[in-house]
Amino acid sequence: MLSGSKILLAVTGGIAAYKSALIVRLLQKEGAEVKVVMTPAAKDFVTPLTLAALSGHEVYTELIEEEKGGYKWNNHVHLSEWADILLVAPATANTLTKMAQGLCDNIVTACFLSFRGDTFVAPAMDLEMYKHPSTQQNFSTLKSQGVHLIDSREGFLASGLHGKGRMAEPEEILEELNAILGADKPLKGQRVLISAGPTRVYLDPVRFISNPSTGTMGYMLAEEAALLGAEVQLISGPVHLKLNHPNVHITNVETVDEMSKEMHKNFEESTIVISAAAVGDYQPRVTQSEKIKKSGDSLNLELVKTKDILFELGKIKKNQLLIGFALETENEFDNASKKLVKKNLDAIVLNSLKVEGAGFGNTTNKVEFVTPNAVKKSIPLKDKRDVAKDIWTEILKIKNER
Repeated sequence: MLSGSKILLAVTGGIAAYKSALIVRLLQKEGAEVKVVMTPAAKDFVTPLTLAALSGHEVYTELIEEEKGGYKWNNHVHLSEWADILLVAPATANTLTKMAQGLCDNIVTACFLSFRGDTFVAPAMDLEMYKHPSTQQNFSTLKSQGVHLIDSREGFLASGLHGKGRMAEPEEILEELNAILGADKPLKGQRVLISAGPTRVYLDPVRFISNPSTGTMGYMLAEEAALLGAEVQLISGPVHLKLNHPNVHITNVETVDEMSKEMHKNFEESTIVISAAAVGDYQPRVTQSEKIKKSGDSLNLELVKTKDILFELGKIKKNQLLIGFALETENEFDNASKKLVKKNLDAIVLNSLKVEGAGFGNTTNKVEFVTPNAVKKSIPLKDKRDVAKDIWTEILKIKNER
């Protein structure tokens, strides 16, 4: 469940902080990317250099750091927006109190208050501190806010006592993360089929007609579906993207016919289908078997329509949710709405080339999510990864209404 996830590990000032290095390693072995923030007190137990070397990222210990010629602000908001999961391990009694009361005096508590994803805390403290009514109340408060508690274990404590308060072992933390996240995933058990990228139609063995689609939007949709628990089949045109997630299976194609074949092959067993590929509309009536020689000042080509893959899928749709994409330059909403009805779609995502920063070749996008009752949800210009999250939010609304 953690593969492909971005995890922000917050380390606080308890003796169990020495285990944070192993936590980083275990999360990485699961395929997660890890960044680390630390309270100033945590540096007394494990060095930022150790965690930076293991995580491959700079470790942040202060909101504002003095440096030569001035000060540097470590942007906790950007860290919180980057992460899918916040894990506080170890979580001391002091930090838990601040989290429960909304106090913000270090980079760990600042990240917690800015974060909107799944938050986990692994408490570590002495027996009497753990049993104290204030601590127990803090646990209740945090759980009521949706924070997941990876409860302390019984065992030998740093004080020499034996009892509850010892932080769960790194392997136990990993096990609980997988169990909780797996149970909460809204697409668990779903099979999602997505097409992405451009197609090519060949004029001869060395020349083709295509478009500038990078496939980024489709790849982001596939990755987000996997993070939501789905098993994903991604049919990809020729792109330069990589996606490493065990629940995303990529089939590379080049032509319209190849993409059509793979989409039909996987359609029946899929529960949600998203056609995000920029499929070519026309192809040469005749593809030359030999390279076309340059002669004269012009070349006349006769083009015919290619297969309308989405239209064909709409005709055989049964219980699948079928989502299309439309790229328009004029009468955008009307044209997209007509395609939605004609192709028997459950929704269509409208792109406009008139919006600066949207469409092909950009890392950002701005879209309208349109449903058959002519209701549209505007998703403002933002990073395509965040647009993918918003699109899935709208798809899940449709799914849950069925």
